[in-house]
Amino acid sequence: MSDKLDLPHELGAPSLRLLSGARVGDHESKLGAPGLDSETWETSIIERPVIPLSSPDITQAEIDAVTAVLRTPHLSQGPELAVFEKALAQYHGVPQAVAVSSGTAGLHLALLTLGIGAGDEVIVPSFAFVAAANAVHQVRATPVFAEIDRATLNLDPDAVERAVTPRTRAILAVHTFGIPAEMDALQAIASRCHLALVEDACEAIGAEFGDPPQTSRVGSFGDLAVFGFYPNKQLTTGEGGAVLARDPTHAAHMRRLRNQGRGPKQMQLQQSAGDWLEYAEPGYNYRLSEIACALGRVQLSRIDEILALRRAAAERYDALLRAIPVSGLELPPLTLSRRVISWFVYVVRLTEHVDRDRVQAALARRGIATGRYFAPIHLQPAWRACPSAGTASLPLTEAIAPRMLALPFFNRITARQQEEVADALREAIGSEV
Repeated sequence: MSDKLDLPHELGAPSLRLLSGARVGDHESKLGAPGLDSETWETSIIERPVIPLSSPDITQAEIDAVTAVLRTPHLSQGPELAVFEKALAQYHGVPQAVAVSSGTAGLHLALLTLGIGAGDEVIVPSFAFVAAANAVHQVRATPVFAEIDRATLNLDPDAVERAVTPRTRAILAVHTFGIPAEMDALQAIASRCHLALVEDACEAIGAEFGDPPQTSRVGSFGDLAVFGFYPNKQLTTGEGGAVLARDPTHAAHMRRLRNQGRGPKQMQLQQSAGDWLEYAEPGYNYRLSEIACALGRVQLSRIDEILALRRAAAERYDALLRAIPVSGLELPPLTLSRRVISWFVYVVRLTEHVDRDRVQAALARRGIATGRYFAPIHLQPAWRACPSAGTASLPLTEAIAPRMLALPFFNRITARQQEEVADALREAIGSEV
């Protein structure tokens, strides 16, 4: 038996391409399916073009930036990190940005930096990605689940105020689906009750809140604000995230924590002395590589184009689905008062008499991916035993969550693909009503 590994010339099996959608640099193949070449198409068991739920938009500029990093000796903690952090801070109008390995890592560092720990409570929505509650758990605090607003799907300020107790230390405001939360009301509650305010803006880069023309970008309202750059986000670094900080001492602390407890000055001293084994405090490996920062830097330079493409895609869905109204379907609003939406996903609401599982199955048979955003955190198996989950009364969250269905949505989705989705959705719902 030969010990030589027989690796394919091009890494990535056809089945992986089917799941991920577009390959790097691809926008649409001749068949209308992102990233599907003829060989993949012919060997696929799927009978129609695959339309993925999401797909990153990587251009030659990003490829060139990443390749340039690979030609240097700096693959971590080099010049791209500083440039990316500075650009993020400037874009949001805040003094500091700290790049980290994920949005979840950013939430963890934010809570640690604010001194939140055992015995403390943090008010969070249950209609959110589970990382919001997981980060609270990581610092040994208790998430207290509060109800959402029906229109924005974000924390209802009145529910937040009712949830405040003597143990409450912070509000974690998630800008769900790229729609800004009611930040002035939440700021007022935080100020009145002496609470920290953390923004989870992982889904909302570029979104704005306020009374025109005095709007501000999300990420500039809280004591700290967290962003995520997973491949399905508006801006991607592959894996990655960042925390925005107004207070330079918060930023310095997070930079130490992300690097196993070593600060920049200490690192310089240790390098010159040849001693890498001294640490100022316990920390974590939450660093973001130079490769990821280079990718993020170029993506951020394209952010206006990216957000415009996504808004145009949302408008096309709206026009397609309103042109032939479907009983049993509620569309997301294109505009909301005092808000500029950053379109992360396009999520429709089904009525109670429509079986979401059957609708998803019908679309899957036509090669169309869909998603369920979000299952309430307090009902998740991992959280049901949590006392605050057991006592949570969230009728609106529990009523809305089972009706939500995310449609394929990404920068380069074509009008033809969206027409296919709209037709399939109308047909699937029509068989239910």
